[in-house]
Amino acid sequence: MRIRRNPDRPTGRLTASEFGWADTPERDGAGRPGPRRRGRTSRPLPGMRGRARTRTRTGIRRFLSWRRLLLGLATLCLLLVGGFTVLYFMIDIPRANDLAKAQSNVFLYSDGTRLARTGDINRESVPLDRVPENVRRAFVAAENKDFYSDAGVSLSGTARGILSTLTGKGKQGGSTITQQYVKNYYLSQEQTVSRKVQELVIALKVDRQTSKDDILAGYLNTSFYGRQSYGIQAAARAYYGKEVGQLTVEEGAYLAALLQAPSQYDWAVAGPSGRQRVVERWGYVLDNMVEEGWLDASARQGMRFAPPLAPKPTAGLGGRTGYLVEAARRELLASGISEQELAGGGWRITLTVDPARQRALEQAVATSDGAVEGGGTDSDINRQTGAVSVDPRSGRILALYGGRDYLKHFISNATRSDYQAGPTFGPVALAAKVDAPPEERGAGTASDYFAQVRQTAVELGMNPQASGFTSPRSTSLGLMGVSPMEMAGVYATLSNGGKKVTPSIVKSAQRGDERTKLPPATGGQAVSPETAAVVTGSLSTDFVGGPFPVQDAAARRPPDGFVPRVTGASDDRKAEWYISCSPELVTSLALFGEDAKSRKQVALEGVGNGSAARIGTMYTSMSRSGVAPEPTPSE
Repeated sequence: MRIRRNPDRPTGRLTASEFGWADTPERDGAGRPGPRRRGRTSRPLPGMRGRARTRTRTGIRRFLSWRRLLLGLATLCLLLVGGFTVLYFMIDIPRANDLAKAQSNVFLYSDGTRLARTGDINRESVPLDRVPENVRRAFVAAENKDFYSDAGVSLSGTARGILSTLTGKGKQGGSTITQQYVKNYYLSQEQTVSRKVQELVIALKVDRQTSKDDILAGYLNTSFYGRQSYGIQAAARAYYGKEVGQLTVEEGAYLAALLQAPSQYDWAVAGPSGRQRVVERWGYVLDNMVEEGWLDASARQGMRFAPPLAPKPTAGLGGRTGYLVEAARRELLASGISEQELAGGGWRITLTVDPARQRALEQAVATSDGAVEGGGTDSDINRQTGAVSVDPRSGRILALYGGRDYLKHFISNATRSDYQAGPTFGPVALAAKVDAPPEERGAGTASDYFAQVRQTAVELGMNPQASGFTSPRSTSLGLMGVSPMEMAGVYATLSNGGKKVTPSIVKSAQRGDERTKLPPATGGQAVSPETAAVVTGSLSTDFVGGPFPVQDAAARRPPDGFVPRVTGASDDRKAEWYISCSPELVTSLALFGEDAKSRKQVALEGVGNGSAARIGTMYTSMSRSGVAPEPTPSE
């Protein structure tokens, strides 16, 4: 077929008519012209088949296009902007919240009898000019370096907070100083989307209507610093025993670092790893000051951390009571309640502790301490005792011993993890061996084995961040640091058929109609039931460490009336352990060598003489017989 060209048209692209695509009438079978059909003819040119065929969109592509997507995004943005504009004009800056009307918290035993009442709040506001300039800058460096130039809000930080709330991940950082001031002064500490949106809108308005200095002053005076202290003046007195105007840069940097987690960063109660984090956070604040040009680099190099004073006694927390209250506080904080919200008071907190078992544990320890003292005083004993007793079926803590007197020794021996596990780690290593598939037992390198043991330890509830945990020798000698509570959870898991147990001391926490949702104390399978049975069966020989043949251990069962147990001293002879393990009760007890005056670790006197076993056996016997001795007086 020849293609006709129009001689009057310059060469180039052909027209539709030249291609045969003009408006030509179709003809029927008899050759008669049919109706005109606009567009392509029924006979396309050779070689052109398919090129001019119209593409038909199918499925979701029929509804999507770049134009529609852009239009949708633009509409969404307009809706968000419009919605935020409406909220901006609807939400007014409220009156100050009623935190000043804070009530006491009441702590109860499991049977409803009262354990303690806390909540005396220490607060005092001061004008900004009484706060040294370098101390002010330390807070800005710690929390919000762009404070003086920002609009009062962090959209990215707020978005992270809302996403964290929606996904149930708890509290997230990222708020500006203005937002934190708004939360402290105008709103509540609850973690909800509506509260975060309110915070964002009010912070924008406050930033427009209030000077930065006034916002900073409000922030410093309304923040919670721990030790029941609200405001920087109260904090200066509580931690350094001085007026705010006398604070040094080093002291101010510590108080600024403290705001991130007051209970964790309180030097008096933090363990070795906790104190390391405190110093790191303190250094971070000073380094930011150097970066912003607020502190000379050479002066920074010469600065040393300034440890705060020990806290003053709190009424009602003397003796062993304070350790129970502190354990409950830490559990509630871990569940999502903020420190400031808890300090605000009004909570009715019921513990899982059985008062009869608690008295039995305290009596057993007191009897042993009396024998060691020989009629002396607490300062004559270079050892500390810590113990936790758990029901492995529910994970509830039935008794806890943190020390002789909370007001004299703030670190709880029940939760400290700076002493070695010693022989208590042997069953964990055995569990790793038994839980491995038969074809993998004995296979691989030593490092593979150590890795498997560490993995099993973590699954059973041990802390992988503990000192010595990654050392190869720790898997054979138990050199990693552990706490009595941690090991109570490990052995409770084994006694519970391998189902994970995380010891819990809070039965319920309620404020008015608000009831806190607590995480479950028992969870998924940590090791197989068969592995758990083999390991607990091996304890019937009074486990003191060392390897056990898997085949023999599986056949062993404890005689009637015998409570499987682990006893013995750590490799450095600074700790002596006793752990009893039955389906109804798991008790983890340890004696720690500690100099009564310097608080440094020392070797236990008479280590290996069975002191821990005598205390543990006495308590276990009283618990099983149902004997409830009379309460021992608290110092």
